[in-house]
Amino acid sequence: MKIETLKFPLLLPSKLKNMANHQATKKDMRQAAKRRERNRYYGKSTRNAIRDLKAIEDKTMAGEKVIGVISMIDKLARRGVIHKNKASNLKSKLTRRVNAIA
Repeated sequence: MKIETLKFPLLLPSKLKNMANHQATKKDMRQAAKRRERNRYYGKSTRNAIRDLKAIEDKTMAGEKVIGVISMIDKLARRGVIHKNKASNLKSKLTRRVNAIA
């Protein structure tokens, strides 16, 4: 039988859900999936907060909001979602932007 005439897709190892054979490895995969979803949520929330902060034109409102956004960025760096130098660069750029609002 030729490959082209098969009616079902071939399952390649990269497409399989769970290739683990040991309980500890299965548990590790479950934990990694939870962490990945949590990190994606926190990362997206922080990016949205940064976007909202950049859209603010009022200096007093931006000054109040920048404190919360910097806290979110620090938490991402502490959790290991982003590198500490990236966090520092983001905080620096946001602070300069808020200070430049006239």
